[in-house]
Amino acid sequence: MTMSCISGFDWDDANSAKCCKHGVSHGEIEEVLSGAPGIFPDPAHSQDEARFIAIGTTVLGRYVFVAFTIRTATDGDRLIRPISARYMHAKEVRHYERQQRKP
Repeated sequence: MTMSCISGFDWDDANSAKCCKHGVSHGEIEEVLSGAPGIFPDPAHSQDEARFIAIGTTVLGRYVFVAFTIRTATDGDRLIRPISARYMHAKEVRHYERQQRKP
């Protein structure tokens, strides 16, 4: 999946509340997804639309896990719709860092 075709983010009350309930801000979520996160398909959660998992860091070095989908707006723009977000647990951070060091 390439993020270059994305025009922005799709936020509303529903996904905003769910994403922020673990303390991760909109800014941090957008930062991670606008950077160079690891992105993986998440086929276990939805049969109706493709879902993805992104893992990455903020500019302050916080490790964030984000579940998201891609939606097409009425004007044709492709938008990232965050579904859920949380800070990564220590074990996940160690695994992520090991993966980043591999050639």
